[in-house]
Amino acid sequence: MTTIKVNDEQELINKLASYIEKISNDSIYNRGKFYVGLSGGSVVKYLKESLPKVDTEWSEWVLAFCDERVVPEDNEDSTFGTYKKELLPNIPLKESQFVTIKQGVTAKEAADDYTAKLTKAFGGDDFKFDLLLLGMGPDGHTCSLFPGHPLLEEKDLKVAFITDSPKPPPERITLTYPTINNARNCIFAISGSGKADMIKRILKDKEDLPAGRVKPGAGALYWILDEGAATHL
Repeated sequence: MTTIKVNDEQELINKLASYIEKISNDSIYNRGKFYVGLSGGSVVKYLKESLPKVDTEWSEWVLAFCDERVVPEDNEDSTFGTYKKELLPNIPLKESQFVTIKQGVTAKEAADDYTAKLTKAFGGDDFKFDLLLLGMGPDGHTCSLFPGHPLLEEKDLKVAFITDSPKPPPERITLTYPTINNARNCIFAISGSGKADMIKRILKDKEDLPAGRVKPGAGALYWILDEGAATHL
Protein backbone atom coordinates (compact mmCIF):
# COMPACT_ATOMS: atom_id res chain seq x y z
CA MET A 1 0.00 0.00 0.00
CA THR A 2 1.19 3.49 -0.86
CA THR A 3 -0.11 6.62 0.85
CA ILE A 4 0.36 9.80 -1.17
CA LYS A 5 -0.21 13.09 0.63
CA VAL A 6 -0.88 16.24 -1.37
CA ASN A 7 -1.61 19.82 -0.32
CA ASP A 8 -5.14 20.35 -1.57
CA GLU A 9 -7.95 19.05 -3.72
CA GLN A 10 -6.54 20.52 -6.94
CA GLU A 11 -3.22 18.74 -6.40
CA LEU A 12 -5.17 15.55 -5.67
CA ILE A 13 -6.98 15.89 -9.02
CA ASN A 14 -3.66 16.42 -10.85
CA LYS A 15 -2.08 13.42 -9.10
CA LEU A 16 -5.09 11.26 -9.95
CA ALA A 17 -4.84 12.31 -13.61
CA SER A 18 -1.17 11.30 -13.78
CA TYR A 19 -1.86 7.86 -12.25
CA ILE A 20 -4.81 7.21 -14.57
CA GLU A 21 -2.74 8.24 -17.60
CA LYS A 22 0.13 5.94 -16.67
CA ILE A 23 -2.04 2.93 -15.77
CA SER A 24 -4.31 3.29 -18.81
CA ASN A 25 -1.41 3.59 -21.22
CA ASP A 26 0.49 0.67 -19.63
CA SER A 27 -2.66 -1.48 -19.85
CA ILE A 28 -3.34 -0.60 -23.49
CA TYR A 29 0.31 -1.11 -24.45
CA ASN A 30 0.55 -4.51 -22.70
CA ARG A 31 -2.93 -5.95 -23.21
CA GLY A 32 -4.70 -3.78 -25.79
CA LYS A 33 -7.49 -2.60 -23.47
CA PHE A 34 -7.96 -0.62 -20.27
CA TYR A 35 -10.58 -1.98 -17.88
CA VAL A 36 -11.57 0.59 -15.25
CA GLY A 37 -14.18 0.44 -12.48
CA LEU A 38 -15.83 3.71 -11.46
CA SER A 39 -17.46 4.83 -8.22
CA GLY A 40 -20.01 7.55 -7.56
CA GLY A 41 -19.93 10.42 -5.08
CA SER A 42 -16.86 12.65 -5.04
CA VAL A 43 -15.07 10.35 -7.53
CA VAL A 44 -17.34 11.74 -10.28
CA LYS A 45 -16.27 15.28 -9.46
CA TYR A 46 -12.56 14.39 -9.42
CA LEU A 47 -12.78 12.53 -12.73
CA LYS A 48 -14.71 15.35 -14.37
CA GLU A 49 -11.70 17.56 -13.66
CA SER A 50 -8.86 15.04 -14.02
CA LEU A 51 -9.81 13.03 -17.13
CA PRO A 52 -9.65 15.94 -19.61
CA LYS A 53 -5.94 16.23 -18.63
CA VAL A 54 -5.26 12.57 -19.52
CA ASP A 55 -3.48 11.65 -22.76
CA THR A 56 -4.71 8.17 -23.65
CA GLU A 57 -6.27 6.05 -26.38
CA TRP A 58 -9.88 6.59 -25.28
CA SER A 59 -11.31 4.07 -27.75
CA GLU A 60 -9.60 1.21 -25.86
CA TRP A 61 -11.26 2.01 -22.54
CA VAL A 62 -13.88 -0.36 -21.08
CA LEU A 63 -15.69 1.31 -18.18
CA ALA A 64 -17.74 -0.48 -15.54
CA PHE A 65 -19.03 0.43 -12.09
CA CYS A 66 -17.76 -0.68 -8.68
CA ASP A 67 -21.37 -0.46 -7.58
CA GLU A 68 -24.60 0.93 -8.95
CA ARG A 69 -27.98 1.85 -7.57
CA VAL A 70 -30.91 -0.13 -8.99
CA VAL A 71 -32.78 2.95 -10.20
CA PRO A 72 -33.66 4.32 -13.66
CA GLU A 73 -30.75 5.91 -15.53
CA ASP A 74 -32.44 9.31 -15.44
CA ASN A 75 -32.78 9.15 -11.64
CA GLU A 76 -30.34 11.44 -9.82
CA ASP A 77 -29.15 8.43 -7.78
CA SER A 78 -27.94 6.58 -10.90
CA THR A 79 -24.14 6.57 -11.01
CA PHE A 80 -24.10 5.91 -14.76
CA GLY A 81 -26.69 8.66 -15.24
CA THR A 82 -24.40 11.07 -13.39
CA TYR A 83 -21.37 10.13 -15.50
CA LYS A 84 -23.47 10.38 -18.66
CA LYS A 85 -24.44 13.93 -17.73
CA GLU A 86 -21.19 15.15 -16.16
CA LEU A 87 -18.43 13.29 -18.00
CA LEU A 88 -19.46 12.18 -21.47
CA PRO A 89 -19.86 15.71 -22.88
CA ASN A 90 -16.22 16.47 -21.93
CA ILE A 91 -14.39 13.22 -22.81
CA PRO A 92 -14.21 11.35 -26.16
CA LEU A 93 -15.85 8.21 -24.75
CA LYS A 94 -18.92 6.53 -26.21
CA GLU A 95 -21.87 5.39 -24.15
CA SER A 96 -21.35 1.91 -25.63
CA GLN A 97 -17.99 1.65 -23.79
CA PHE A 98 -19.78 1.54 -20.42
CA VAL A 99 -20.95 -1.71 -18.86
CA THR A 100 -24.26 -0.70 -17.29
CA ILE A 101 -26.99 -2.42 -15.31
CA LYS A 102 -30.21 -3.64 -16.90
CA GLN A 103 -33.17 -1.34 -16.40
CA GLY A 104 -36.54 -2.27 -14.91
CA VAL A 105 -35.55 -5.50 -13.16
CA THR A 106 -35.01 -6.65 -9.56
CA ALA A 107 -31.66 -6.15 -7.81
CA LYS A 108 -30.92 -9.88 -8.12
CA GLU A 109 -31.72 -9.89 -11.85
CA ALA A 110 -29.58 -6.77 -12.28
CA ALA A 111 -26.63 -8.45 -10.52
CA ASP A 112 -26.97 -11.63 -12.62
CA ASP A 113 -27.21 -9.61 -15.84
CA TYR A 114 -24.26 -7.41 -14.84
CA THR A 115 -22.16 -10.51 -14.12
CA ALA A 116 -23.01 -11.83 -17.60
CA LYS A 117 -22.09 -8.47 -19.19
CA LEU A 118 -18.75 -8.38 -17.37
CA THR A 119 -18.05 -11.98 -18.43
CA LYS A 120 -18.59 -10.89 -22.04
CA ALA A 121 -16.49 -7.71 -21.61
CA PHE A 122 -13.56 -9.60 -20.04
CA GLY A 123 -13.91 -12.58 -22.37
CA GLY A 124 -14.27 -14.98 -19.44
CA ASP A 125 -15.06 -15.14 -15.73
CA ASP A 126 -11.75 -13.76 -14.46
CA PHE A 127 -12.73 -10.13 -13.88
CA LYS A 128 -9.31 -8.51 -13.65
CA PHE A 129 -9.73 -4.74 -13.65
CA ASP A 130 -6.66 -2.68 -14.52
CA LEU A 131 -7.87 0.03 -12.15
CA LEU A 132 -10.66 0.48 -9.61
CA LEU A 133 -11.35 4.07 -8.58
CA LEU A 134 -12.86 3.71 -5.14
CA GLY A 135 -14.64 6.03 -2.78
CA MET A 136 -15.06 5.83 0.98
CA GLY A 137 -18.17 6.84 2.91
CA PRO A 138 -18.15 8.51 6.33
CA ASP A 139 -18.90 5.07 7.88
CA GLY A 140 -15.91 3.50 6.12
CA HIS A 141 -17.95 1.75 3.42
CA THR A 142 -16.62 1.31 -0.10
CA CYS A 143 -18.58 0.21 -3.17
CA SER A 144 -21.86 -0.94 -1.58
CA LEU A 145 -20.05 -2.94 1.10
CA PHE A 146 -21.19 -1.59 4.46
CA PRO A 147 -19.89 -2.17 8.02
CA GLY A 148 -21.34 -5.31 9.60
CA HIS A 149 -23.15 -6.43 6.43
CA PRO A 150 -23.10 -10.15 5.45
CA LEU A 151 -21.81 -9.21 1.96
CA LEU A 152 -18.42 -8.46 3.53
CA GLU A 153 -17.95 -12.22 3.83
CA GLU A 154 -19.07 -13.10 0.27
CA LYS A 155 -16.45 -15.43 -1.23
CA ASP A 156 -18.12 -16.90 -4.33
CA LEU A 157 -20.07 -14.23 -6.15
CA LYS A 158 -18.07 -11.70 -8.16
CA VAL A 159 -21.02 -9.29 -8.26
CA ALA A 160 -23.67 -9.28 -5.54
CA PHE A 161 -26.95 -7.50 -4.95
CA ILE A 162 -28.08 -5.73 -1.82
CA THR A 163 -31.66 -4.76 -0.95
CA ASP A 164 -31.06 -3.36 2.54
CA SER A 165 -28.39 -0.72 2.01
CA PRO A 166 -28.22 1.47 5.14
CA LYS A 167 -27.68 4.40 2.79
CA PRO A 168 -30.53 5.07 0.34
CA PRO A 169 -31.45 3.90 -2.20
CA PRO A 170 -31.64 0.43 -0.59
CA GLU A 171 -31.36 -1.68 -3.77
CA ARG A 172 -27.91 -1.83 -5.37
CA ILE A 173 -25.43 -4.10 -7.07
CA THR A 174 -21.79 -4.17 -6.02
CA LEU A 175 -18.49 -5.77 -6.83
CA THR A 176 -17.41 -8.11 -4.01
CA TYR A 177 -13.96 -8.51 -2.44
CA PRO A 178 -12.99 -11.47 -4.69
CA THR A 179 -13.32 -9.06 -7.65
CA ILE A 180 -12.00 -5.92 -5.93
CA ASN A 181 -8.90 -7.65 -4.61
CA ASN A 182 -8.24 -9.24 -8.01
CA ALA A 183 -7.60 -5.80 -9.53
CA ARG A 184 -4.19 -4.72 -10.81
CA ASN A 185 -4.56 -1.27 -9.18
CA CYS A 186 -6.95 0.28 -6.67
CA ILE A 187 -7.00 4.00 -5.90
CA PHE A 188 -8.81 5.83 -3.12
CA ALA A 189 -8.73 9.61 -3.75
CA ILE A 190 -10.05 11.45 -0.71
CA SER A 191 -10.10 15.10 0.30
CA GLY A 192 -11.41 17.09 3.23
CA SER A 193 -11.08 16.96 6.99
CA GLY A 194 -14.55 15.40 7.25
CA LYS A 195 -12.98 12.05 6.34
CA ALA A 196 -9.86 12.47 8.51
CA ASP A 197 -11.14 10.47 11.52
CA MET A 198 -12.19 7.52 9.36
CA ILE A 199 -8.87 7.61 7.45
CA LYS A 200 -7.03 7.40 10.78
CA ARG A 201 -9.20 4.49 11.95
CA ILE A 202 -8.48 2.54 8.75
CA LEU A 203 -4.88 3.41 7.91
CA LYS A 204 -3.36 4.07 11.35
CA ASP A 205 -5.50 2.13 13.84
CA LYS A 206 -6.08 -0.74 11.36
CA GLU A 207 -9.75 -1.06 12.32
CA ASP A 208 -11.59 -3.74 10.37
CA LEU A 209 -13.78 -1.51 8.20
CA PRO A 210 -14.89 -2.20 4.61
CA ALA A 211 -12.49 0.24 2.90
CA GLY A 212 -9.63 -1.27 4.91
CA ARG A 213 -10.37 -4.73 3.47
CA VAL A 214 -9.33 -3.55 0.02
CA LYS A 215 -6.02 -5.36 -0.38
CA PRO A 216 -5.34 -6.39 -3.96
CA GLY A 217 -3.51 -9.73 -3.77
CA ALA A 218 -1.07 -9.17 -6.63
CA GLY A 219 -1.92 -5.55 -7.32
CA ALA A 220 -1.09 -2.06 -6.08
CA LEU A 221 -3.16 -0.01 -3.64
CA TYR A 222 -2.91 3.79 -3.46
CA TRP A 223 -4.51 6.21 -1.03
CA ILE A 224 -4.23 9.79 -2.38
CA LEU A 225 -5.10 12.18 0.44
CA ASP A 226 -5.12 15.93 0.68
CA GLU A 227 -3.95 17.76 3.79
CA GLY A 228 -7.42 17.74 5.37
CA ALA A 229 -8.00 14.02 4.88
CA ALA A 230 -4.50 13.17 6.16
CA THR A 231 -4.78 15.36 9.29
CA HIS A 232 -4.41 12.50 11.79
CA LEU A 233 -1.78 10.42 9.97
